[in-house]
Amino acid sequence: MYLRAVHAETHIPTLRQLIRDFPLGILTTAFSSTAGPSIQSSHIPFLLDVQDESSETELGRLRGHLARANPQSKALIEAVSKNQGNGTTPSNILTEEVLVLFTSPVQHYVTPKFYTETKPATGKVVPTWNYAAVQAYGRARIYFDARSEETSAFLSRQISDLSEHAETSIMGYTGPEDSRPAPWSVKDSPERYVELLRKAIIGVEIEITRLEGKFKMSQELGAGDREGVVAGFQGLGTEVAQEVAKLVEQRAELKGKTS
Repeated sequence: MYLRAVHAETHIPTLRQLIRDFPLGILTTAFSSTAGPSIQSSHIPFLLDVQDESSETELGRLRGHLARANPQSKALIEAVSKNQGNGTTPSNILTEEVLVLFTSPVQHYVTPKFYTETKPATGKVVPTWNYAAVQAYGRARIYFDARSEETSAFLSRQISDLSEHAETSIMGYTGPEDSRPAPWSVKDSPERYVELLRKAIIGVEIEITRLEGKFKMSQELGAGDREGVVAGFQGLGTEVAQEVAKLVEQRAELKGKTS
């Protein structure tokens, strides 16, 4: 990730929160495989496990799953199978680093028309794009042996926890006590049906070794142009533009506290 200091976000809890708010990540792997191209990517919703939520340094672990028929799954299984018998790496852990990219949906094109200070003064302005993203790097453990109790336990927990997170945190289905619908549960489906589907997926658990975050929200601009960006987005009247305007203001305030 290209990170200018003005756009870099190094506060780990902030990066963890972006992952939880927008859990659909893009898992990218890069290694030779007979199952497909050397570089493969898949969109996967992830869970982030952290032992100490108050910690400002703990990176955590990502949990997800892929369809077994996915060519990337086949490449992952092939890669970890090469470890078997070498005596140096557990047979289901990749030796190669993997990357997961998380991107906030709060993103937008920025027209030079918003730069109310620089544009009329010099005309030296160009378009850009405002966005926020997190890149998580780490080593992946692959749960692929359908006969293994370890794999079965991981996948059962994974699909149950992911469903609960999505139903409550994303959909807001917290139950009648909150005057909301009750969340859907994996237990609502026939056990045999869930078992068959579980055999059609593999699990991925990534111990994060590095997190990089970027909030590119016009922090590099002077106050006049930045105020023009906020006013410009507010004037668009769309929900996304309003959210971008808020983030531009928040990031400007944070920049003021740290500069």
